[in-house]
Amino acid sequence: MRYSAEHKQETRKRIVRAAARQFCGHSEKGLAIADLMRELGLTHGGFYRHFDSKQQLLAEAISVGFDEMEAGILDAVSKTKPGAELKMIIEHYLRLERCSNPGAECPLVALSSEIARYPRAVRVEIDRAMQRRIKRLARFLPGKTEKERERNCQVLMSGMVGALNLARAAVDQGSRKAILDASKEFYIKAFFKNLHPKK
Repeated sequence: MRYSAEHKQETRKRIVRAAARQFCGHSEKGLAIADLMRELGLTHGGFYRHFDSKQQLLAEAISVGFDEMEAGILDAVSKTKPGAELKMIIEHYLRLERCSNPGAECPLVALSSEIARYPRAVRVEIDRAMQRRIKRLARFLPGKTEKERERNCQVLMSGMVGALNLARAAVDQGSRKAILDASKEFYIKAFFKNLHPKK
């Protein structure tokens, strides 16, 4: 049976979205293409009608993972009062839920220990996705220039990724919550006071 170009494109999007969630939960090594396709009601052989390799899917899935994570952050920001956007970003990102629900994680948190070993083409796509996120979120950070705001955003994001990784390693819920609460308090004080200095 021949499918339309629109059907093929929609199927590809379904595969990428599902893979984005799976990679966050299982990493590249833990994800079996056959299992992924079966869950979507597709054949294993059909995978190669959409992608040249698992690495190509990985690059696209991570990019989508970044976009979905960012969309969630921006949706939360849109519902907060003006001036409190940065506080919301920090609180939204450092939610306890991200420790117990791998599919809700940021790709950087889920895959940070593996990214350095990925093929260069995959790392290039990850780097592009990271730079897009920094540029989009930097406007909420303090700084006199765009470059300074982007630098501050890099510092904040790297710190929050580390905090989530540390919280994930904790053995009990109480320890995880303590790590995330302390991190939220620290970053809100460190960045928010500079965004709204006292006159």
